[in-house]
Amino acid sequence: MATLNVLVVDDEAGIRSGIERILRNFIVDYPFLEEEFSFQVTEAGSGEYAIDLINNNTFDIALLDNKLPGIDGIEVLEYINTHSIDIAVMMITSYASLDLAVKATQNGAYNFVPKPFTPQELKAAMDSITKHLYLKRMTRQMGGNGGGQKARNQFISVLSHELKSPINAVEGYLKMIRERQIGDNLYDYDKMIDRSLERLNGMRSMIMDLLDLTKLESGRKTRVMKKVDLVEHAHKAIFSIEPLAHQRKVNIMLSAPETLYMQADSSDIESIFNNLLSNAVKYNKENGQVTIGIKAEGNTMEIVIEDTGIGMSEEDLSKLFNEFVRIKSEKTKGISGSGLGLSIIKKIVDEYNGNITVESKPDVGTTFRLRLPLNPRNL
Repeated sequence: MATLNVLVVDDEAGIRSGIERILRNFIVDYPFLEEEFSFQVTEAGSGEYAIDLINNNTFDIALLDNKLPGIDGIEVLEYINTHSIDIAVMMITSYASLDLAVKATQNGAYNFVPKPFTPQELKAAMDSITKHLYLKRMTRQMGGNGGGQKARNQFISVLSHELKSPINAVEGYLKMIRERQIGDNLYDYDKMIDRSLERLNGMRSMIMDLLDLTKLESGRKTRVMKKVDLVEHAHKAIFSIEPLAHQRKVNIMLSAPETLYMQADSSDIESIFNNLLSNAVKYNKENGQVTIGIKAEGNTMEIVIEDTGIGMSEEDLSKLFNEFVRIKSEKTKGISGSGLGLSIIKKIVDEYNGNITVESKPDVGTTFRLRLPLNPRNL
């Protein structure tokens, strides 16, 4: 567990001790964080004392009141800025006003939270600023020597495009709803809400793909090997994709024994089925079909997923398992995705000492054939 050092600057002792109590046992933990974060609080009752502490200690976060005896919080913020001190600052003050918020933001404050605040509100703010710090540090690491400039540029380009587009779309829908652009009947906005949820779900899927890829490449993924039922995982994946399949009028058929067990990490098998089945539905035709076959042959299990979709050319097939690859054509226009799903599957299959092949014909369909040992070694 990592500890973030927090400087609480407020002339009210009750506020300082209250913040310390709230953060004493508070933990920030999200899937994309490498570890959990806790907080160590240091208190300052004046701006002058805060600057003295800042000059002689290292702090990650400053919770800074504006109305202080002597120099005020904005002046402390300006000092932090002009001296290029690496602290994420959040203004906390009962003298909340738009002008002060703008000034604080212009001077580098990350956030602005007015008093009085509830413990939940403070925890939510600390949650947000912790994630901000983590991502900021990861960005710096990506900028270090030997980090692969081309890969970083590609990552940033794809990420910014894939996340910016749905954010803009959701923002546009929300503005239309807020301004009641098509009237006051709430049911008229259902389609906008549904589209917004689809966009957000796509963003979530991309973020989870990035997390999976990062863990696999860094070797940080800790596998929990146990007896896993492949057929059960297939049913779960079908259940998850059924709403999209119904929307696209795609029929899904499963041919499998009642159960088929192998030694594996459950999340690996989940990633394989979810990614392959999602692609088979997304890139299919209306009234198309997806067939899933699962069987065992000796000490090997085989999964075959066949679709009647738009297919791919030989040129597209040759680059299919590379990272950030998405087949672009008039037929794939409007289909969202990170371009990471198949590269993640390939890395998992390689680590299990298995193999995956693909056959495809334009306008006919695509077949993925995946083989893994039922009892993989050295994982």
